[in-house]
Amino acid sequence: MLRISPSITVPEGEIELTAVRSQGAGGQNVNKVASAIHLRFDIPASSLPEYCKARLLASRDSRISQEGVLIIKAQRFRTQEKNKADALARLREMILAATHIPKARIATKPTHSSRQKRLQEKNRRGQIKTMRRRVDE
Repeated sequence: MLRISPSITVPEGEIELTAVRSQGAGGQNVNKVASAIHLRFDIPASSLPEYCKARLLASRDSRISQEGVLIIKAQRFRTQEKNKADALARLREMILAATHIPKARIATKPTHSSRQKRLQEKNRRGQIKTMRRRVDE
């Protein structure tokens, strides 16, 4: 079980982990050992709450396919265990970000004193610019 929050958990059966060969530097070891991890998570078929699924699918993340499958490739570390932990942590962060609902902004009007200060400053700047003009005789 991957615990996302106290109320949300993801069973391990819904997460598909595959070991693949890593890219980049690593010497001869990179050709022999499958240390990178491909994590596949089918969002529509998961046991996540509906609002969380909808927010994940609505996010314009390039790692989410047309079918709604999230694919994370973890190859930051040289060991398979660290890459697996990294992939699961990144999945957890994505789901946690989808559960956070931003607070709606309430539009407010500027106060009377702030309007007065703004107009006074505009007037003062205008007077400064008037003083810069050439004097006509």
